[in-house]
Amino acid sequence: MSEDQLMKKVAWRLMPLLIVMFLVSFVDRQNVGFAKLDMVHALHMSEAAYGLGASLFFIGYLLFEIPSTLALHKYGARVWLARIMFTWGAVTILLGFTTSLPMFYVLRFMLGVAEAGFYPGVIYYLTLWFPQAYRTRVLGVFTLGSALANMLGALVGGLLLNLNGTLGLAGWQWVFIATGAPAVLLTLVVMGYLPGSIDEARFLSAAQKIKLNDMMRRDTPANVTRGNPLAALWDLRVLMFAATYMLMSTSLYGVTYWLPTLVKGFGVSSTINGLLNMMPWGLAVLLLLWLPGKLRHDRVVYKAIAVIGLLGLACFASSALLDSNVLRFGALVVGGACITLLYPCFWSLPPKFFQGARAAASIAAINSIGNLGGFFGQNLMPYVGKLTNSNVTPMLVPAACLAVLGVGGLAAVNWQRKRDLAHEEGLQRAVAVQEDGSEDPGAGIDLMLDAHPDHMHMPQQK
Repeated sequence: MSEDQLMKKVAWRLMPLLIVMFLVSFVDRQNVGFAKLDMVHALHMSEAAYGLGASLFFIGYLLFEIPSTLALHKYGARVWLARIMFTWGAVTILLGFTTSLPMFYVLRFMLGVAEAGFYPGVIYYLTLWFPQAYRTRVLGVFTLGSALANMLGALVGGLLLNLNGTLGLAGWQWVFIATGAPAVLLTLVVMGYLPGSIDEARFLSAAQKIKLNDMMRRDTPANVTRGNPLAALWDLRVLMFAATYMLMSTSLYGVTYWLPTLVKGFGVSSTINGLLNMMPWGLAVLLLLWLPGKLRHDRVVYKAIAVIGLLGLACFASSALLDSNVLRFGALVVGGACITLLYPCFWSLPPKFFQGARAAASIAAINSIGNLGGFFGQNLMPYVGKLTNSNVTPMLVPAACLAVLGVGGLAAVNWQRKRDLAHEEGLQRAVAVQEDGSEDPGAGIDLMLDAHPDHMHMPQQK
């Protein structure tokens, strides 16, 4: 079996369940955007108070992200991911029985605590199974979970609101109860189906396990950082990644939170609102099936971030300036898809620098600090809307974030180009000394071949 065939076998075994898990987690994050349409009036909340309560999820997430991810590293992905899913599903169901603003605040905070460690834990888990050359493609497939969640969650959210009065429950209550139950039910599936490591994988033969372990050892980068996992908190690289991720999170959670409110202003029903909210994420699904597989090398990834960021900037800025609702929504569809496409590009980069427990802690730190963007996004959107007395101008928030990401992507392209040129010049100057003391003129070529990003995947002579 070739390396590509082995990777396909592993992907088909692991990715469907991981995608479903991510889908359920993201539905449980963005359900507050639809519940808000009725819940605010039912419990006599203001837009600002509700936005603050919704964003408390990210504070709980921040505080417990690193400890939870380190626990996953210690106890194994299967056990810890199952624990995470059960607790977040239970808290989501309890949100359906909220009776006051303080109770809403407490449960949203507890939901963040319950879900902490899930996303970075899965990212870390994937780095144990897939070498770098396959990682961007796999992360793109995994990101399908969030795009599908935003798409299906929008449809389900609109339909669940129409259950108002069924079994004596309000529509917003059904939104929480029906979206929390799948997480609880998936707990047993995770415990019985998800392998903890390569050596525990019953779907691989002994020879395939040896080959995959060899691939992973061969892929370990030379500049990898190990050691004290808590050192990730003051690692400059981690903080730079976290700042970048914060801009992405501000954009994504701001848009998913506010888009149902904006579309409601078009004068449509809850069902039509849900259908329209599916469109940006439906486009993202199609693009995620196409783009990530083409991003195998760092410079190409940076170029993709630059182009996607600047295109998203143009779309969200246009949505705030256009007069036509049709054109405005069309721009939002493309802009929303751009945000989602940034995620596989971004998460292919941090695992190049860290390994072991340090990798788990670093990915967790990036994700937890970066997810503060969700806190900012869910507070900035209603604030800008109130300040401007408009449901449209809040889309300037993701526009500003994507502008910074686009410019940063251009700077990274230039940095990587200079780094590649310096590396190639160093290899060209390299020579080897033969046994008779003379220089080997072919050594530089050999070193260049060894350093080529595709060389590890070339057929090797036995």
